[in-house]
Order: sequence, then C-alpha cells, then structure tokens
Amino acid sequence: MITSAYIHIPFCQQICHYCDFTKFFYNEDLANQYLEALDKEIETAVGKKQTYMRTIFVGGGTPTALNYHQLEKLLQTIASAFDVNNCEEYTFEANPGEFDEQKLTLLKRYGVNRISFGVQVFDDQMLKKIGRLHRVQDVYDNLRLFEKHQFDNVSIDLIYGLPDQTLEHFQHTLDEAIQLDLPHYSTYCLQIEPKTVFYQRYQKGKLHKPVEELEADMYDMLVHKMEGNGNVQYEISNFARPGFESKHNLTYWNNEYYYGFGAGSHGYVPGYRTVNIRPLPRYIEQAKETGMPILHKEEVTLQAQIEEQMFLGLRKKEGVSKSQFFNRFGRPIETLYEQPLTYLQEKGWMEEEGDYVRVTSNGRLFANSVFQEFLLESIEE
Repeated sequence: MITSAYIHIPFCQQICHYCDFTKFFYNEDLANQYLEALDKEIETAVGKKQTYMRTIFVGGGTPTALNYHQLEKLLQTIASAFDVNNCEEYTFEANPGEFDEQKLTLLKRYGVNRISFGVQVFDDQMLKKIGRLHRVQDVYDNLRLFEKHQFDNVSIDLIYGLPDQTLEHFQHTLDEAIQLDLPHYSTYCLQIEPKTVFYQRYQKGKLHKPVEELEADMYDMLVHKMEGNGNVQYEISNFARPGFESKHNLTYWNNEYYYGFGAGSHGYVPGYRTVNIRPLPRYIEQAKETGMPILHKEEVTLQAQIEEQMFLGLRKKEGVSKSQFFNRFGRPIETLYEQPLTYLQEKGWMEEEGDYVRVTSNGRLFANSVFQEFLLESIEE
C-alpha cells in the first residue's frame, strides 16, 4: 500500500552553487504550464478522490518561489487528490525570505502542518558565497511568522564542510541553530556534484573543501552539541525532539513505497522504482499527453530489495530489525550477512543489540564503507 507522496516543484529564484536537484529559474508562464501538467500526472495516478496519504512532502527547487495564485493552484491540486485533513505529516520546503503573511495563511488553510526550512548556515558572507539569496535576518523574521501562525513543527537544514569553512565557523552556526530550540534539524556534509557551479570551480582548482579529518571533527561536534541539547540523532544526518522525527523521510529509510510526482522525481511503487522525465518542456508535454511522464521504470529484484533494506535501514540510529528482515525476506540477516557482520563488529563499526543490528557512533563516520559491505554477489530468487 502506498501512503506517502513526494511532489517536486523545480523553480527557484536563484540556483545555489551546490545544488544538483532538478531545478530551473522561475518563469511565470512556464510555472503555469508545469502546474497543469503536474495536476494531470497526479490525477492519472490516484484520481480526484482524496486518497489517504500518511505523509505528503512538497519539495524542490523551492515551492514557495511560486506566486500566490500558483501556490493556491498547487494546494488545490493536492487537496483534490489527497485527504489532506487526515494526513499525519504534510510538509512544504521553503527558503527564508520567500514567505509573507498571505502565503503562510494559504498553507495553513490547506492543511500544511510542517515546514522544512533551507537555512544552511548562519553567516551572511557564507550564504552569499554558496549562492543563497536570503540573509540571516530573513531566517529570524520568518520564524516569527511561523510562530504567529502556529506552525510548531519546523525543521531547518544545515550544511557543513563548505569551502574554506573552519571548525569555529561551523560551531557558530550550530550554536545559533540550537538556541532556536526547534523540533527538528537536518544536516548535510557538502558533496560536490556534477553539473553544479561548485563542481566547475573544483575541477579548475578554484574551490577547496575542508579535509576529511576536519569534516569528521565537524560531524563529531554536530552530534555532541545536538544530543547535548535534547535533539536525538535518529538517523545519520537528522536530529529531533522525541515525536518530531520526519515521518516522510522514515518512509524512505524503512524502504517503504511512495509516489514521486513532478519533473525528475523518483518513486517506489510495488515491484518498481520510477524516474520521471527531467527537462521541463518534455515533462510538460508527456504529462499533459499521457499523465505518465516516466523516463525510466526499473524492476526491483529480490537482491536489490535486500540490499536497499540494509543500506537505508542502517542509516537509522536504531538500525535494522532482524525479525522484520526475516518476515519480509524469509532469510535471517545473520546467515545472509555472516561475514560482513563479523568483520564490521570486529572493527567497531557495527553492533547487535536484541533484535537490531546497527552502525556504531564510530561507524557512522565511515558510513559509505559500511554500506558497501552489504552488496551481494548473487542471491537465489
């Protein structure tokens, strides 16, 4: 059963130097066409019957880059397809400085109950350096608006490992973020991705990331400061007060099914993973014509399901349940992965406790190396 939906809005007022998501500069006419195409795609998948969704996540790009009337059209599309009144977690991504009273009132009226806020760093010069339009004061101004309109489930994004960033600089951002006493924080170490401004500069030797040891120190500081202030690390990069963990993101980490709507979006439906067409003109044309703008549809084999269960589940602090794994795949983790489990436990990177196998705090610093150990050569279907 599919009870989660991701909806992608690819428009931005400015393209950040590090972003490799599907994104385009905002254009009013193109945005109108896109919303019509998106409406057709969603209607084709679920109809206009207010289907139950446990979680809805509207991301980007920047959904709040849309003007007021476009934002209302998007919210109407979602409300006509999904039962937003009974949605447990309905999230909108937003950038500081792109909110006003009207837009926030609109979101509240249509049932949005969570904001994912793209803060990134508490330093105006660094914000400019990474291609962000907002400034620190915009963050505080918008947070006051959220409080006024009783949005109490707010998450902010933070990035570390930025060009020329020092440990002291990141500590300042952490201290500023923590004193806000918000219920959720998502954190990311900068990855230099192809087709970004940072990638071009890196290739030319004009961009210098902190060395791995410094990034590890930043991560260690992050964990200790967050947990020292009551924010529990429930996933490698995410911290929350108990009860405010991201239910939508847990859908991904629990390897559960979800719809993916919009240009370049990914979905996971029973038996298949899907990727939508990315270029806007092609997406719009195909979505309007057929309602199914799918670029690629790949069958998920049993081997892939097992590997993904481990890769995704081990991102969570609690780890992977041995009993749930057996119930789903009919094979014990201990038998299927005897060698890597022994090897990783001897290195101190993994541990077993009761029904769970999990990555240790030390192992999280080497998460990618840990995950690679759970690739299978072959498996009998």
